[in-house]
Amino acid sequence: MTSLQAVYIESDALGLAGLVQRGEVSPLEVVETAIAMIERLNPRLNAVIHRLYDMGRETAARVDRKAPFAGVPFLAKELGSSWKGAPRTNSSAYLKHIVASDDSEGVRRAKAAGLVLVGKSNAPENGWSISTEPKLHGATINPWKEGITAGGSSGGTAAAVASRMVQISEASDGAGSIRIPASCCGIVGLKPSRGRVTLAPDGDFWYGGAYFLCHSRTVRDTAAYLDAVAGALPGDTYVPPRPAESWLELSRRAPKRLRIGYTVTSTNGTPVDPEVKSAVLATAKTLEGLGHDVEEHNMALDGNDAWNTYTHMGPVEVAAMFEELAAVVGRPVTRDDVEPITWAVIERGRSISGIKHAQDVHKLRLLSRAIATDLSPYDIFVTPTLTQLPRPMGYYDMSETDLDRYNAKWADAGFAFPFNLSGLPAISLPLGWSCEDIPIGVQLVGRYGDEAAVLAVSTQLEQAMPWKDRRPSISA
Repeated sequence: MTSLQAVYIESDALGLAGLVQRGEVSPLEVVETAIAMIERLNPRLNAVIHRLYDMGRETAARVDRKAPFAGVPFLAKELGSSWKGAPRTNSSAYLKHIVASDDSEGVRRAKAAGLVLVGKSNAPENGWSISTEPKLHGATINPWKEGITAGGSSGGTAAAVASRMVQISEASDGAGSIRIPASCCGIVGLKPSRGRVTLAPDGDFWYGGAYFLCHSRTVRDTAAYLDAVAGALPGDTYVPPRPAESWLELSRRAPKRLRIGYTVTSTNGTPVDPEVKSAVLATAKTLEGLGHDVEEHNMALDGNDAWNTYTHMGPVEVAAMFEELAAVVGRPVTRDDVEPITWAVIERGRSISGIKHAQDVHKLRLLSRAIATDLSPYDIFVTPTLTQLPRPMGYYDMSETDLDRYNAKWADAGFAFPFNLSGLPAISLPLGWSCEDIPIGVQLVGRYGDEAAVLAVSTQLEQAMPWKDRRPSISA
């Protein structure tokens, strides 16, 4: 191993950028190191499904060395966002020949921050799984233990960051898809407030239920990435308040004494694994020791009813998306183009009337208000990220044809999806570990627009319950 490789493995994204900014290494040297790490580890993990090395080398030659992430290698998720010249398949055979013709606004901001694309990470078809096992690209392996899920839908990015192929990667979240893989792979995953990152050129996804940000291994990297890509454009539907100072600076500042609630009782009646409960209780005790006022509070939400409404709204959005994609592909989608559960989603969406869809959206708006009201007494609310330890591969089976039976398995995400509905910022931190040394994510939820408090408390926990030195069995 070269000295640069050793530094690369130990550094977070801001640490690597610092080396470039000081002229100690060149962006090209960092990119070549990332390529070496991907080539070494990816055959075992299948986290990177498009290698874009030449694109990365070309970008490295013209990086602004004063940018916050100058020369830092980056993976884009193969879902949702658009990176000009890179494949945009959504992990679907229907789109396997599609290449992005332009950058989405979030990508433009990532480029301006100095990030260098070296590949695209694996995701389940259309993102509708909390595991990453697409038929088109094959399954991503959890670097902590083979045979268990790396999570989804941002499972490829999570495995790549956890194994140290890269320090930071794009992730997105429609029902827990940033936080769940972060929990499964022992890394940091923040779902920001609704509207925090513009979705341009798109207007909206899932009525504010879908979010874009990143996976990283440190709180400060996540805070700096939020600084780089956050911001609404004129006319955006949702515009949360923005602090006067940077989130990176605010994340470093010890918070005042906060009122913190916590729960280990799922909103949908699903039993919570004892080791998951222990991780949350240990976190609550640590927060109390840090001087915060901590109390137990079980959410009032009927999780099953909320999930049924959310999963009745979503198929309409999916069916409409595939109608639009027909113009891009040149023909309508057929049953043979997609995985069985995706086809079931499309057919369900086509069957729902406009009146019923409007009723579902209205109900979700009311649920959003109810969740925020229920948790309004608390500056931070602490829950498990998942009700269970990572499931065996194949548990969330997209070859299933019964959509209701498939959706019922998402009960594991009973603590995650409510905050897609509510728009509240929520982060998963690797604060627990099973008896088999499998990561357990603990979720911290903040008030709308207050990522600053979430990040500041996360930094406190990063120091009090450190995870930096823990390594998966498959890693650089």
